[in-house]
Amino acid sequence: MAKILDDIRILDLTHVWFGPFCTMMLAELGAEVILVEPPWGNIGRLGPGALFKGVSSTFYALNLNKKDIALDLKQPECVEIFKELVEKSDVVVQNFVPGTMERLGLGYDVLKGINPRVIYAALSGFGQSGPYSRLASYAVIAEAISGHTWATGKGYNPDGPPINMAGALGDLGPAVYAAFAIVSAIRHRDRMGLGQSIDVNQVDAMVAFNTCPIVSYSLFGKTWEEMRKERPPDPNRIWGVFEVKDGWIQIAGERPRALDALRERMGVEEVTEEMVAERVRGMTRSEAFRFLADVGMPVAPIYQAHESMEDPHLIARGMWVEVDHPAAGRYRVPNFPVFFSETPGEVTSASPMLGQHTEEVLKNLLGYTPERVRELEKEGKVVCWRGQSA
Repeated sequence: MAKILDDIRILDLTHVWFGPFCTMMLAELGAEVILVEPPWGNIGRLGPGALFKGVSSTFYALNLNKKDIALDLKQPECVEIFKELVEKSDVVVQNFVPGTMERLGLGYDVLKGINPRVIYAALSGFGQSGPYSRLASYAVIAEAISGHTWATGKGYNPDGPPINMAGALGDLGPAVYAAFAIVSAIRHRDRMGLGQSIDVNQVDAMVAFNTCPIVSYSLFGKTWEEMRKERPPDPNRIWGVFEVKDGWIQIAGERPRALDALRERMGVEEVTEEMVAERVRGMTRSEAFRFLADVGMPVAPIYQAHESMEDPHLIARGMWVEVDHPAAGRYRVPNFPVFFSETPGEVTSASPMLGQHTEEVLKNLLGYTPERVRELEKEGKVVCWRGQSA
């Protein structure tokens, strides 16, 4: 079946979380994504995440469906090889510190001279311009400066300190913006015939995700904490984390019909959080979930991440795929989470070995002879994986 991006080739110079998640989404929509690493491997192979068979678990998670070539871009000949690849590609994505690509002689001005249709996505912490543009960043930095860390802590305890968000959302959220921007630029290129440069950064994206409290403050001149103190709690709202026999559940109950049904089910005139807490305390997560879901209350068991792999709804939705890796063996990963009726996204392959496709790309795409590839390999300019274990 045809894929939405199956005519798009992407050169992926990204590492760790932000960039790899962006390009993996595009690969799952059918793009040919060629991960370009140095011969020693990019830093994402070493972390974050525990090492399995010498490679970080996050690398296994965030580089599905990709090909991999290993080039030493500090070598002039490898820079020329990369330029040859740019000629035959649609998109270049990188998340180096701003200025790095220019120092390598591979900035946007150079690449658009080679291929005017190329889309060049520069991913960074603070952007390609501005007073902070050269500062280092991680997900937690973007979360902090955009207000999310404060809100997470105060949402848990108004009198307590800020708390870091879980799940590296300061990487993964901006990655979604980056993928959306790249597809948008492809749409423009297909209409107008020209590529363009895209500047996507963690901080701008996380600020955009925090739009509601920012706009609220702009309108009222008060923080959410100040407004919450002025506004009495809704006695009809059953909301929060509730302890059950084998863990916890999350309830988000403020639907009038569901609350009416819950009152009837419990045989009371009014229902309070305390009454619900007492009712579910002796239930398992599954029992409490069924009890509340049956009356229309928004509710979910609170899982550890791995427990969701056994949830019957997610299994029925096809959200888990098993992939086979040359070194790591078989492991399960989330499938592409959006269903298309005509052009579905899907996971088709595990993360690649270092240099797994170097020879294939140089020979089939650039027309290099096997002898030339071997010569580059002997000179230490490229790495070709030929089936050896990690």
